[in-house]
Amino acid sequence: MTKYLISFPSRAMVVSAEELPRVAADARAVIFEAKEAGIYVFGGGIDEGIDPVLVSADGSVYDEIYSGSELNGGYTVLEVPTRREALAWARRIAVACRCAQELREFSYDPAS
Repeated sequence: MTKYLISFPSRAMVVSAEELPRVAADARAVIFEAKEAGIYVFGGGIDEGIDPVLVSADGSVYDEIYSGSELNGGYTVLEVPTRREALAWARRIAVACRCAQELREFSYDPAS
């Protein structure tokens, strides 16, 4: 089976404060179904209150990141047999979150 990353940047989710509890409940329901189906690997949201750092090849730590590599928002990793199934789950997450989702496929690594 293949692992897929389903994600969205923070700016994509534009919901009112009144709507947020319903969106959160709907998203949790889809994740619960993925867990019940045995395809959920992990997921969550990037903590945007903690600045990322760059750890160099010599172990030095810098208060910067690669140019253009901003990562924020939410993500879910699912392991499913086909891209078609990954797309179906991405659609369900998009509906629950009220925003478009990006779908990426992880390369196969026999050691993982």
